[in-house]
This record gives sequence, C-alpha cells and structure tokens, in this order.
Amino acid sequence: MDFRNPPNISRRSFLHRTAPILGAGALTSTIRDLRLINAAMAQAVTPDYKALVCIFLSGGNDANNLIIPTLTDEYANYASIRTPVLALPNTDGSAATALAMNSTNPDGHTYGMNPACPELRTLFNNGKLASVFNVGTLVYPMTKAQYNANSVPKPPQLFSHSDQVTQWQTSIPDQPPSSGWGGRCADLLDSLNPRNGTLPTDPAKLSLAVSLAGANTLEVGGVVQQYSVSTSGVVALSALTPASTTRDAALKSILGIDKAQADMLVSNYALALDHSVSTGSALSTALSSSQMAASFWGTANNYGNWSSSNTTDAQIITPNGGSTFTSGLMTQLRMIAKIIEAGYRGAGVNNGLGMKRQIFFCQVGGYDTHTSQTNSATSAQTNANVIIGSQANLLAELSQCMNKFQNAMAALGTQYGDTNFEKYVTSFTSSDFGRTFPSNSLGSDHGWGSHHLVMGGAVKGGKTYGKFPSLQVGGPDDTSTGRWIPTTSVDQFAATLASWFGVTGSNLNTVFPNLKRFNTPNLGFV
Repeated sequence: MDFRNPPNISRRSFLHRTAPILGAGALTSTIRDLRLINAAMAQAVTPDYKALVCIFLSGGNDANNLIIPTLTDEYANYASIRTPVLALPNTDGSAATALAMNSTNPDGHTYGMNPACPELRTLFNNGKLASVFNVGTLVYPMTKAQYNANSVPKPPQLFSHSDQVTQWQTSIPDQPPSSGWGGRCADLLDSLNPRNGTLPTDPAKLSLAVSLAGANTLEVGGVVQQYSVSTSGVVALSALTPASTTRDAALKSILGIDKAQADMLVSNYALALDHSVSTGSALSTALSSSQMAASFWGTANNYGNWSSSNTTDAQIITPNGGSTFTSGLMTQLRMIAKIIEAGYRGAGVNNGLGMKRQIFFCQVGGYDTHTSQTNSATSAQTNANVIIGSQANLLAELSQCMNKFQNAMAALGTQYGDTNFEKYVTSFTSSDFGRTFPSNSLGSDHGWGSHHLVMGGAVKGGKTYGKFPSLQVGGPDDTSTGRWIPTTSVDQFAATLASWFGVTGSNLNTVFPNLKRFNTPNLGFV
C-alpha cells in the first residue's frame, strides 16, 4: 500500500480503498475457503522459493505481429491480409525478416518472431521461453457457431480496455470483480512466508504480492494486501524523509495508542499503517544488501543484438538504426530482481527476508496501437521500414527487458551457488486483448484472443502451446472482423502458472471457480 501522503487519507477513504482486500464482494465464500485452507498449506507445500512475475502490456498487444506463420502458403495468406501496412517480411533477407523459431514440438507448422525481438527468439530457441497461442477471457469454451448464436455466455463488454483488463486479472469474467487470481493465490500460500512476529497470525515480513506499477486487480486478495514499491525503492512517509528519530518516535507512539483503541476502525487503520512502516524499514534494509542484482544491472551487457553499448542501465536500443530511449519497464524489472534477491536470502543472512513465495506485477503502456504501429504504408512486406514504428520499439523494449531479467536470475544463481535458481522464477506476459488482423490506418483495432510468452528456467521452453488461429477474416476462429475467438482461456493459462507456484488439487478450483468448465486445466508449459 502507498502511504506517501497519509494526512490526505481519511479513515473512511482508507476503508473504502481496502474493502475488496478485507473480503467484501461476490467471492466472499471463496475468500472464506482460502482463509481456512491457508494454515494447512504451510504444511502441505514444499517450502522452496518461487516467484511469479506478471509483465502487463497495457493497451492490447498486436500479437499477430509478435509471432507469424512462415510456411509458404500460410505466410502468403498472412501477408495478403496485412499488406501493405502491417505484414512482416519473411523472404527478402532484410533486417526486417521474421526470426525463425526452432520449435521442438513440430505441429506441422513453422513460426517466426518479430524481427525486433532477437533476444526473445534466442531465449525460445534455448528452451527458456514458451509461447501460448490465442489466449483470452472466456466464460465457457466457445466455437464460432456458439458465438454467432449466443448459445454460450460471452465475457461482458468484449473489446473494452478496462473490462478486459479486469477480467484478465480476475479470471472470473462472469462475476463482479472483488479479487484477482494472483491475490487468491497469495491468500492461499501466505502462511509459507515468515511472520513479523512470533505468532502465525502476525502479518508477514513482506507482502507476498508486490507491485511496481501501483494498485492492480491481479494482486487484490482477501487476506494479503498488495504492497507498492517504486523503481527506486520503498516509498517512505514524507514526514520521515530525511529520517528523523524524533518524528519516527512520535509516529510510533501515536500508532501504539491507536492500535489499542476499542474502535475497530481506529485500531485497524493504525495497524495497517504501522505494518506498512515496519515493512518498509525491513525491505529498505534488505534492498541495501541486494548488491548482486544492482551490480549486474549496472554492467553494459546482454542488452541485445542491435548495439553492444548503452548509456544507462535502463537504456533500450531500438531496431531502426541504434537510437536509444529510457525504459520504465527495465527499471521496474531491475527493482523486482533486487527484491527477489532480498526475499530469496534466508532470514538474517545479509539482512535477507527469507521469503518462500512472491508475486510481482509490473506494467508498460503504449500497446493501444490504432495508428503509427508502423511508419510505412506501402510495400511493407519487402520494406525494412516495417520495423520502424511504435510496436517495433515496444517489442524491442520487451525483448531486451525480459532477456536482461532472465540473465539477472542466472547471475543470482551463480552468486549464491544455486544452479537451480533460474527455475525459481517464472515470468509471463498479459495484456488487455489482442488486435484485429486487418489494419486500421497504420495500426489495428481492439481484438480478443492473443499470443503470450512464459519465461524461466522451469518453463518447458522452445515449444508452442495451444492452437494457432486460422488467419482468415470471417474464418472459423474469427468473430467477423479479424478478432480471434480464444481457444485457450485465461483460467487455463493462469491455473498452469498457479499450479507450478504451489496451488494444487481441489485448491485450483477454489482459486479458479470456472476452471472445471475447460477440459485441460494444466497446459503443461511449466
């Protein structure tokens, strides 16, 4: 929680903001179940370290140009619809040619990755990255015939940014949002983490759910409160910056009095603020000792194939001649790497926190590419200018950032003598939705199903999962305008990640109430 301006937050406002976290809403019974299960999970789950990292591509990524078909006939069909504005080259041998993905599970098709993503292609070919095709929000499995006949319930407000973001992050499109699937996982597994006290009921030293992008729905739970951190570290109370012993003592005295009040509103407000202050102090101390991640990020390496140098540790090399820009996503992932290092170290080891489970959320905007997706409106399939435009820069950023982060995890394993460390951290992309297959000016419109990436040492990489859509406007996978009806649900995608994270058996149906509607609850990519 962000308490940078506490005087402006009334108790009424505080409780209003945290109402979903306190258990109000349509999922009350689910949250009650998670409370009951939580304590038992500490004994049932192996207490190794695991972290999930959500990279949210805000605006709706055009995955039709992230991964393309490369068989001659299939590519010709792709190019005929996306030409002249959006089609990626595949035959001219230029710098814009799609990058071959050497899948180890040939399904009779071949695929290429956007030429702005050489790092992601290398991760895929090296078995550290998997692609999951045509994922989207679904209430039930749906065919085109069912879509047209309205014989199966559809997710409400399809193609709406805010609604689809919420549904992606809750995985329950047919219920009012009151918690996210990450928050429900956190509720279930929170007892694995060390407490800030001697009792099991004491709060954890650090929230299992940490956000680098402010409040989000994914991490809203009934037990665990998400904790916001800035890219430069803990957000401190302004009255304590710079640190003042007198002010600190005064605040703690006030909180001590309020925590003992009979008025539950007063005591709960004070308890939450007191825990936030103590959590910030412990995390700040732990981060000051996270030297490996800081050192790795400050070294000019692993930034990509467009250039061998950089000017800052958050610099991105664009694919259009080597210009650079500063990446907010890179700074978020850098801080996540530092918190992972702090959390992984055992309690008391170089100020480590001794965490066992962590979920992180970061976000990058700009993916609502109605225009300027490319800067070329003619002969795109033979013109290197197709990789000059907003999406090329966005995907170059994603590629270099994910690569840098994965290499940082490997470096942490080397530093701490744990060759399995890369297997402890799994990163994945999410987005509002995909985009239409036909162009819209120099971009594309709001869509539905989309392709996503999963990265990490535990990932069964170098493979594709799910069904690639038939790239035909009006075809069997299209609603009518090049919007793909998902063949993999968010429930299946998220449940596969949650299962790896430690949510197993019947508990998966508690976290994902709609999962039983789909035949394959675990897609097997991790």
